[in-house]
Amino acid sequence: MTPLTAPFRSRLLSAFTGDASGRPDWVSQIEEGDDAGFFGVGSAAWAVHGGMATLVAGIRALLMQTLHPGAMAGVHDWSRYKEDPLGRLSGTIQWLIGVTFSDTTMAVRESNRVGRFHDRVVGTYLDAQGVERQYAAGDPELLSWVHVVFTDAFLGSHLVWGSAIPGGPDQYVSEWTKAGELVGVVDPPASQAELHSQLEAFRTAGILKSDDRVAEAVRFIRKPGLPPGMLPFYNILFAGAVASIPLEYRRMLGLRRAWWPAITATRLILVLVGSLLGRSSTSEDAARRRLARLGLL
Repeated sequence: MTPLTAPFRSRLLSAFTGDASGRPDWVSQIEEGDDAGFFGVGSAAWAVHGGMATLVAGIRALLMQTLHPGAMAGVHDWSRYKEDPLGRLSGTIQWLIGVTFSDTTMAVRESNRVGRFHDRVVGTYLDAQGVERQYAAGDPELLSWVHVVFTDAFLGSHLVWGSAIPGGPDQYVSEWTKAGELVGVVDPPASQAELHSQLEAFRTAGILKSDDRVAEAVRFIRKPGLPPGMLPFYNILFAGAVASIPLEYRRMLGLRRAWWPAITATRLILVLVGSLLGRSSTSEDAARRRLARLGLL
């Protein structure tokens, strides 16, 4: 780390965790606890969520999430993403990393925190046929949609930019069913084939739609008000995320692949960010210290 790169590293860590050191209180809590957690060293979840491709996966997941009008209504009506995009990002990362690397008690606590937020997210929306419907963030369909697009985004991004997954894609999808169950998802997909089948079922059933709200959200995700020094890097990651989304969903989002090699450029950015942040995350390091203390490493 040099004096020139240290400020950029701090901005990255602040964006991802809400703390310039990369070790907020919830990361410290990962080191505590009395069991190995739901996953562990050598798990597919550790491999996928500990990799740099998560930076692209988060963007891809947000873009895909907008296509369900009920999910988009919840974001539009209740989310503070425009006022505090980094705060929303760090809150999502806290859940993801907590469930992945913490002990079971913290994983359940983090999932309950998400559930308490969902309890108040209710309203109405116009479905793809123009019929007004009521929604609640805890509705089985919305929970399933968010889980499916999240799992698809993180798996798809890792397959493009990550290393080998222990047990392969099926193992990751199977392991991550636990995260879905913790937030109330009914029958989460347990294999890559089931994941693709459930995702396509939403599209072919005519549930998804693109409208002015989706376009507004996509514009914001493209230009989310990050610090100026981060924007050139983010623009490349955004282009990489778009390039990784299947064509039929890109068309619904009104997005095109960049004319330049976004996949390769994104790979270079991820290597650069990895060199700045280090080979292992503070969260994984904390989890390993917990496992060592418990004699499980």
